[in-house]
Amino acid sequence: MDNPYLPIKTEVLDVIEESPTIKTFRLKSETPLYFKAGQFVEMSIPGKGEAPFTPSSSPYEKDKLEITIMKAGRITGMIHDLKKGDIVGLRGPYGNEYPLSEYEGKEILLVGGGVGLAPLRALFLALVHDIEKYKSVLFCCGSRTPSDIIYKDSVLDKWQHLDKKRIKFRITVDRKDDAWKGNVGLVTTTLDKLDLNIKNSVSIVCGPPVMMKFSTFKLLEVGYKPEQIYLSMEKNMSCGIGKCGHCRLGNFYACKDGPVFRYDKISNIREIWD
Repeated sequence: MDNPYLPIKTEVLDVIEESPTIKTFRLKSETPLYFKAGQFVEMSIPGKGEAPFTPSSSPYEKDKLEITIMKAGRITGMIHDLKKGDIVGLRGPYGNEYPLSEYEGKEILLVGGGVGLAPLRALFLALVHDIEKYKSVLFCCGSRTPSDIIYKDSVLDKWQHLDKKRIKFRITVDRKDDAWKGNVGLVTTTLDKLDLNIKNSVSIVCGPPVMMKFSTFKLLEVGYKPEQIYLSMEKNMSCGIGKCGHCRLGNFYACKDGPVFRYDKISNIREIWD
């Protein structure tokens, strides 16, 4: 039996500074690592430790992958110090992906904040790859300030020129600067006056727990049913294979039974927003 803890040797091809605290790492592994949107991998610094992250690149891009990481602790701090040419380890992928076949023919609402845009970027790129299968995609993005917006070239420019009949964006910041001309307010403000057929829609939410909590409540308020809302519950994952128990969520393990969960499956678990 293969060792599930053995990582694949992986080279850092490039490091992209997305914001003052977030970087995207472009990686190429010795053995191709194929993932589906929503799944995660374990990234390790040899001899130092590892942590779980969700790839942010298209799952259809097979020769390399990208991982977007916020500097928030010891391991992520060491990862942020990596340079082009450095070697890391990857293992995975793990967990369940977004059920794209269930989204076909529907109007899809993506709601993300901060580094939570990373899993949604992979999902968005997967949706765009087969956009004819979906009625529409509305991507609602929230950041603290304009300088905290990640994937600026794509979100503010490149993606805006895609199929404008099927793909739309609502972008907001909590606090504006002198140059910002867009919406100001929490990401929940982008969920007002949705031009969607909610009965034929699904919503996917990813971001900090407090953002996910109030975005979910807002979606319920505007008419979404719990079974129409999908959450990416990545907090507290560690080993990736259900052995350590850190990511226990009621009777579930986020790493094995998630991290993608339909809200009606976990809505009665008290600690989901902790």
